[in-house]
Amino acid sequence: MNDKIKDPQITSVEIHGHGCDVTELKKALPPEEFSIETASLFSLLSDSTRLRILYLLYDREVCVRNIAAAIDMSPPAVSHHLRSLKQLGVISSRRIGKEVHYTISNTAEGELISDMLKTVFHRRGIYEEDL
Repeated sequence: MNDKIKDPQITSVEIHGHGCDVTELKKALPPEEFSIETASLFSLLSDSTRLRILYLLYDREVCVRNIAAAIDMSPPAVSHHLRSLKQLGVISSRRIGKEVHYTISNTAEGELISDMLKTVFHRRGIYEEDL
């Protein structure tokens, strides 16, 4: 085994002889905090209930009770999912009287989600005017 590979602090250009500069690779990595935040965002999206909620919120504003009725779930359970999405900046809310209405936010995270949903809709033959 190559002795250089055993050292976790390797910055050598010649790790296995094809001229890849590991120092440059390390510089290209985003900060660890960014990776942790992004992983948290993607883990939220791995839940089918949250994805269904996001589909409902795509390009519209919906109250908790209507979301709950649409996905056959209790309002408290929906609120739990909404809280998680809101904490990461994916959705935003506004109070209208006694109700709270939610939509995908105008943040970078919200725009990323909107773009992802738009891509999925397009690939499935679902267009914005059909929603």
